[in-house]
Amino acid sequence: MRFIDLLRMSGSNLFKRKVRTILTVLGVVIGVASIVVMVSLGLGLNKATMEQISNYASLTSIQVQEPWDTEGVSDKDKKHLDEALVEELTQIPHVISVDPYLNLPLLAKYGVYEGYIDLQATTLEAMENMNIEVGQGTLPQADAGELQLLFGNMVVRQFYKTTGGNNYNWDEIPDVDLMNDSIIYILDRDAYYGSMGGGTDENGKPYKKPKKHLFTAVGMVAGDANTYNNHSYNTYCDIEQLIPILKKEFKGRAVPGQPTTSKGKPYKDLYYSRLVVNVDDMENVSDVAQIISDMGYQAYNDAEWIESQQQQLGMIQAVLGGIGAVSLFVAAIGITNTMMMSIYERTKEIGVMKVLGCDMRNIGTLFLMEAGFIGFLGGVVGLILSYSLSGGINYLVSRSENMGMESISYIPFWLVLVSMGFAILVGMVAGFFPARRAMKLSPLAAIRNE
Repeated sequence: MRFIDLLRMSGSNLFKRKVRTILTVLGVVIGVASIVVMVSLGLGLNKATMEQISNYASLTSIQVQEPWDTEGVSDKDKKHLDEALVEELTQIPHVISVDPYLNLPLLAKYGVYEGYIDLQATTLEAMENMNIEVGQGTLPQADAGELQLLFGNMVVRQFYKTTGGNNYNWDEIPDVDLMNDSIIYILDRDAYYGSMGGGTDENGKPYKKPKKHLFTAVGMVAGDANTYNNHSYNTYCDIEQLIPILKKEFKGRAVPGQPTTSKGKPYKDLYYSRLVVNVDDMENVSDVAQIISDMGYQAYNDAEWIESQQQQLGMIQAVLGGIGAVSLFVAAIGITNTMMMSIYERTKEIGVMKVLGCDMRNIGTLFLMEAGFIGFLGGVVGLILSYSLSGGINYLVSRSENMGMESISYIPFWLVLVSMGFAILVGMVAGFFPARRAMKLSPLAAIRNE
């Protein structure tokens, strides 16, 4: 018997018993929809979590800082973050770049407002690689001839009124235009406050009033003063432009945040506050971090924490998929019952087919195809139902302010293929034993059966 004949016969036999077929298919629909929706929730949760993590930290970067335990180490042997270390770290396998950072607290003044700004100086290449979304202006430019600042969109909230009763009110955005107002910046905050109170510096000399700077604002990170992102509270500038200014202003004195000798004296050179080591793949982050730690530096990364999060999310996916699989298992029992009933009702038909010389394998294939048809129909309708439920869930999540997510259900294409194949496989496995029974029926006994 040709395959097309078996296909046509299996389809017609199912539609002869429409109600039973529909009820059996419905069981498969519920099973497939349960599995797909449950797994999609796990995948969506994993995807949303990783996206949130990537918004706050790079998944392939390592933060490097000076060793914290320097007790008993001579000034000559102390490890610092300098250009030589940058070159050394660049040679480590899987490291694609090393970005130096020099952090400096700034005092900003405008009218009755005063603010503390976290200035992060780095290379222009590092700023470009951060993929900062600039809402106004541009990133700092090379060969500008002056220090240019890129402000985070929430830096303005760092300002407060120096007069009046309520100096700081979170609900009130300070009336400061970072891009256009002539803001005064003070690099040496100790000297500024010390000169006001008659204090002395580390050399015992009275503080002199520090120089006031007018730096150029060239850009603002996208977002308003209430929208947080990874760059909201940072202010960036070109490290090559900042270092000469610091060396000139703090000549013979320690730059805020810079290491000093055991006698409290500043070093001749400026050292980086931290280094960001960029690795080619998240799988190699832990190994590179271990190499840096063995070199005697502090190396921080989120790889281990992210891996533990992924393991927990994987367990959640397995549990959700198991819950859905129970429904499909129940549907498989329904398919087996349907096929057994079909064999009992069609015993005489099976006997006639055997007497006419129909191959045993064709009879078994006929019943397997009927079971596979049930699985196929249930899989198709189940996927349609899954997409509908997934869309409804994502709509409710996007409308919910407490969730903080755009979607939580994600159905990739591979899940569609796997669920369809699984539904057909379950149907054929459930129909295997009924098909075997049909093949073993005695032709004469089957013909005499009423």
